[in-house]
Amino acid sequence: MLTSDTITTLVNTLVVSRIEYRNAVLAGVHEVHLRQLQRVLNAAARLIVRKRKYDSISATIRDVLHWLPIRQRVDFKLCVTVFNSLHNLAPNYLSAMSQLVAENPNRRHLRSATRGDLAVPATCTIRYSPRSFTVTGPSTWNSLPASLRNCHLPSAFRRELKTELFARAYFD
Repeated sequence: MLTSDTITTLVNTLVVSRIEYRNAVLAGVHEVHLRQLQRVLNAAARLIVRKRKYDSISATIRDVLHWLPIRQRVDFKLCVTVFNSLHNLAPNYLSAMSQLVAENPNRRHLRSATRGDLAVPATCTIRYSPRSFTVTGPSTWNSLPASLRNCHLPSAFRRELKTELFARAYFD
C-alpha cells in the first residue's frame, strides 16, 4: 500500500515536473490549449488527496495544495526568467532581450522609464511574434506591482511573486 507521502512524491516527480518543464513556451497560448494541461494537473491533485474522478478539486488545489493554475505557472516561469536576466543570473542572450525603457535615450523622459518598465518591442506578425520571450517576458514583468519588481533577493522575489499570482488567480 502506498502512503500519502509516497503518492505525493511520485506525482510531483512524474507529473508536475513534466508540466513545469519548459512551460514558458506556452506564454500567450489561448486558454483552450491550456485546459488540457489544467486537467492533467487536476487529475494529479485528485491522486494526491484521493478524490474521485468527478469530485470538485479546485478548492482543494487552492486551499490544501496551494498550487497555481497553469496560466499563472507560465507567468511565474516568465517572471523568474526576466528577474534572472535583469540580475545577471541568466545567459547573456536572455539578458539582451530584457532592456529597461530608461536605457533607451529617446525614451528616458517617458513615465514608463521612471517606473522601471521593460521595453516591449513592436511585432510584425500576429501568430508567433507576440508569444516570443522578447514580447511576453517584458509584458508580464510590466504587469507586476512596482514593489515586487524592486525586490533584489531571488528567494524573496519567488515567494512574493507566487503570492501575487495566487491572489490574481483565485481572488481577483
